[in-house]
Amino acid sequence: MTDSLADPHLRPPAAPADPGSPRDIVILGSTGSIGTQAIDVILRNPDRFRVTALSAAGGRAELLAEQAHRLKVATVAVAREDAVPALRAALSGRYGAGESLPEILAGPDAAVEVARSACHTVLNGITGSIGLAPTLAALEAGRMLALANKESLIVGGPLVKAIAKPGQIIPVDSEHSALFQALLGGTRAEVRKLVVTASGGPFRGRTKQELTKVTPADALAHPTWDMGPVITINSATLVNKGLEVIEAHLLYDIPFERIEVVVHPQSYIHSMVEFTDGSTLAQASPPDMRMAIALGLGWPERVPDAAPGCDWTRAHTWEFFPLDTEAFPSVDLARHVGGLGGTAPAVFNAANEECVDAFLDRKLPFNGIVDTVAEVVAEHGAPSAGTQLTVADVLEAETWARARARELAARAAKATPEGHA
Repeated sequence: MTDSLADPHLRPPAAPADPGSPRDIVILGSTGSIGTQAIDVILRNPDRFRVTALSAAGGRAELLAEQAHRLKVATVAVAREDAVPALRAALSGRYGAGESLPEILAGPDAAVEVARSACHTVLNGITGSIGLAPTLAALEAGRMLALANKESLIVGGPLVKAIAKPGQIIPVDSEHSALFQALLGGTRAEVRKLVVTASGGPFRGRTKQELTKVTPADALAHPTWDMGPVITINSATLVNKGLEVIEAHLLYDIPFERIEVVVHPQSYIHSMVEFTDGSTLAQASPPDMRMAIALGLGWPERVPDAAPGCDWTRAHTWEFFPLDTEAFPSVDLARHVGGLGGTAPAVFNAANEECVDAFLDRKLPFNGIVDTVAEVVAEHGAPSAGTQLTVADVLEAETWARARARELAARAAKATPEGHA
């Protein structure tokens, strides 16, 4: 386990060279859920953090302009070049006379450019595999990486592992942040298994048959977390948990057979580590992503009052259930995909994103999401032995998987022209 990407025992310097100055931060995906919560943490801790650059897709120009003005950033980047006029207008409306507007970068490589810019930590809160290139850029530039973009590891694990220095990545997913913290309780050799908790989503306890008629509105009604639509649907299918199993394997170098998933509806225990003596350490806090975000930004120091703690003055009931792998086969499929390696995880992730879109468009039933992904993975097959993974390989595999998933979803829609539930 010497090549662990996220070893909590490897602590970077606690502060910049000048202890009186705040830590410079770049936020990728600033208008999304992770980005907006990170900005909340940063604005409440101006003595600790200073944001130098923001990046976003470009669809929320007014919010991005507001963030840029409040944080006084030097650079704003958008992935969509056609978003520049609206962003420039929004910035002009926010900035007063005598205030200098930030530099605007635009295009598919804009996030990569700010990811490698001068700063201490890059927070990658982008959703989807488009976050891989900025992840690689930040690591190559020697930045600390607070990683919320799990797809970076899923689709490009070997690429990330090839360039990341020990301790350079701090995980921001609540589950992997919990594992990161619990692993401080023992040595690497003392770890018996990782236990990743899952809320169970909105359909916990339902059978596979009962899931055939659920609607997008049903699936978007997550009982615990407030997330974007893709992540919320992934939580409902438990694909998200499958992705997290692959991510945990890559981050902590623990074999798949020693990573377990358990359903915990209350979402207070974010994950656990069982050690060889039978002891289990759990990280507990109310379901609030700001705690994991703050740890990613501030490590190796904790940020006081990043989020509310548990209220121990009132009674709590925390439940744990085994995962129903028949109703939710996605975790077992993810283990299989992770074991295949190569471009298989990229195919799994890309096909799932397309199937989620098809489900939200009512072109695919809920159970059809994972069933179709499994079919695409099976068609892709195992990678060639000894093949060295490249970014081009990942992009080619994703393109094929997306096209094939769309074909299969379209076929399913034609088979039931009245539409799905």
